[in-house]
Amino acid sequence: MFAIATKNFVENVDSGGFLISVSSLNDDINLLTVVVKRKRFWFWQKPKYLPADFILSDILTGDTPLEPVVVEKDFLKYQGTFGDSIQGTVDASFIKTSVSLEGKDTTKLQSSFGSLKKEEVDVQKLLHDCKDRVLDMSHSLIQQTKEKHRQVFGIVKERIVTTQPCSVIEEVQQGGQCGGTLSSCGPKTSKISLKENGSLNIDSNITMEIPINSTIAYGLLELEVRQNGHFELCLMSDTNGGFEDVDSPLEKTELLGVSGAPVKHTLQQELEQLKDHFQLLSALPASTRSSLLQQISKHMQDPAAIGALQIVLDQMYLGKKPGLGDIGLTESQQQKIQETLSLLEHSGQAESIQTTPFLTALHLIISALDEMTEDCLAVVRSCSLPPTLQTLERLVQCVSGAGEMPLSSVDLTQDLYEMTEHLFASFNVHLKRDSDVVRTEIGHQPGSRPLVLCVAIRGLASLAPTC
Repeated sequence: MFAIATKNFVENVDSGGFLISVSSLNDDINLLTVVVKRKRFWFWQKPKYLPADFILSDILTGDTPLEPVVVEKDFLKYQGTFGDSIQGTVDASFIKTSVSLEGKDTTKLQSSFGSLKKEEVDVQKLLHDCKDRVLDMSHSLIQQTKEKHRQVFGIVKERIVTTQPCSVIEEVQQGGQCGGTLSSCGPKTSKISLKENGSLNIDSNITMEIPINSTIAYGLLELEVRQNGHFELCLMSDTNGGFEDVDSPLEKTELLGVSGAPVKHTLQQELEQLKDHFQLLSALPASTRSSLLQQISKHMQDPAAIGALQIVLDQMYLGKKPGLGDIGLTESQQQKIQETLSLLEHSGQAESIQTTPFLTALHLIISALDEMTEDCLAVVRSCSLPPTLQTLERLVQCVSGAGEMPLSSVDLTQDLYEMTEHLFASFNVHLKRDSDVVRTEIGHQPGSRPLVLCVAIRGLASLAPTC
């Protein structure tokens, strides 16, 4: 709840900007707190930020602590309500079977952070104080971070703080009805008939009280760290930190970590490089694909569950045994993730699913979904029926291909068009229906957003049973 609320806050007040949302109230984030920035597996993924239990003074040599000048000012007053409502009915009749399903799912998250303030370090004073200071390269945190080239040091330059007790409220309403008739007629005159009707309703209302002076977002200055412990603060937004490569001369050093941007390819080329993962999934038995699609749809009900599944898959990708009880999951979330992992293990048909290509393929899809906002996940989930996914996949082919296609070649109803238009726009792709043609156009400076959209849709469509 808290992580979703702070993520929504940052998306609304500083989308694509400097602020980083706080994921847990347990994170004690103050000015000059050391934060480890970890690069992810797929280049489009946002980095993970891991606050440490130290401030900058703790990892410097010498006994003189830094005493920064702090500037405080009012930020804004914030209250947001987010949610979605999904309702659907399915009726199916076969020779000997008839089934009817009806479901409704409504979720609302209300964040009332009240009046917020910004605390910011005076950077000029900080630069002066750090001029002759050196990092203690023998410090355990530095040693452990330096060993992993994907990780970079940053320090908290500014933070957004609550000034009064506030709350986050989540309301969930789920309901469903199921009816069915199964008849069996043999060569004799006897008949067997089974009728079943049932309904399920689940309501929950959870309130989380947020204490005063809680950090909900923060900004970082990354550090360029030399072998001898000297460091520089990265003051420009396009300058990234890292550790000096021990094999490079000092005057020609290249910093490890996230300093190098990936080589730019066209969207079509990038998707071509990933096609083996999609083909692997589409080659699974129809029942397995259907079950995996259902499991992922369940996770999409809760963005925190997608994030938790991503963490578990990250651990498995590194060859570690995932500890479901160690990442703050509810019992229901643990059960859903375990069901997904069981399906993955069955698909891999190997002793260790860490080594299966199915892990990589699923990791690919979930990493794309994890980049989505709550409202985008709601749209994707509502489009998770196989015929709708096939329509979205054709539109993705249009985005990465010619940029237009005949309207007759895609089943694009008015409701689906409006949802898809909103979804695509969120990833900097403009969708336009003009007479008998559908056109797609990638916006200016899209970054990796269109690729994330295409990966998510193509991945889910690979799991959809063929109609």
